[in-house]
Amino acid sequence: MTISMQGKRGLIMGVANDRSIAWGIAKAMHEAGAELAFTYQGEAFGKRLEPLAASIGSDITVDVDVTDDASMDNAFATLKDRWGTLDFVVHAIAYSDKTELTGRFINTSRENFKNSLSISCYSLIDVARRAAELMPEEGGTILTLTYQGSNQVTPFYNVMGVAKAALESAVRYLANDLGPQGVRVNAISPGPMKTLAGAAIGGARKTFRYTEANAPTRSNATLEAVGGTAVYLASDAGACTTGEIIRVDGGFHVLGMPQPENLA
Repeated sequence: MTISMQGKRGLIMGVANDRSIAWGIAKAMHEAGAELAFTYQGEAFGKRLEPLAASIGSDITVDVDVTDDASMDNAFATLKDRWGTLDFVVHAIAYSDKTELTGRFINTSRENFKNSLSISCYSLIDVARRAAELMPEEGGTILTLTYQGSNQVTPFYNVMGVAKAALESAVRYLANDLGPQGVRVNAISPGPMKTLAGAAIGGARKTFRYTEANAPTRSNATLEAVGGTAVYLASDAGACTTGEIIRVDGGFHVLGMPQPENLA
């Protein structure tokens, strides 16, 4: 079955470069027929984004600071003026001071804890509230990205693990709140990937090699696999799926120990 997103319009938030998970999702949705708009934060990211957006026929790129209400209001007002309605949003936004992703979790600062939770979790709630108001009577889809460090201790993931745990809980509460109006809310949880965000975490290369060597498929997630999952969830094929954390990690999450050949 070929899944089509013809006639659907959506917002992609969080593309940093052509290796971003958000970009892999954007490409897959474009190939399925969706029309896309993008947000970015700051001039530097805007310059990287513009040629990518143009390559798939999008001319809507909006500078957004998710910690600023006026900035958020402007972004969704822009979409309302251009499109009127919105069928889906991909929230691929997270933050922590990278200096706190190399040491011990117990040393997390109060300031970084608040910033990490606000940007990585609360921003989804803020986005969902605005996006749902633009979604048509038949509803829509809100997607976000999480990671296994939300429920299993992962080296150096630290405060981001707590933020992702909060994010996953927010997915469930939002799914319940927005379900009556036909809006579905889900999260995709890929394994380690070679992205700009992933590189900020201490020991990222070792983690990537370890999961690749031990996952049942002996592989890590790809942009294409994550993108395909997002297309399914945002399309009519995902009409009865909400409140879920969909793992795209080669099955790594089912393991209790490394594979026999990798036991020390």
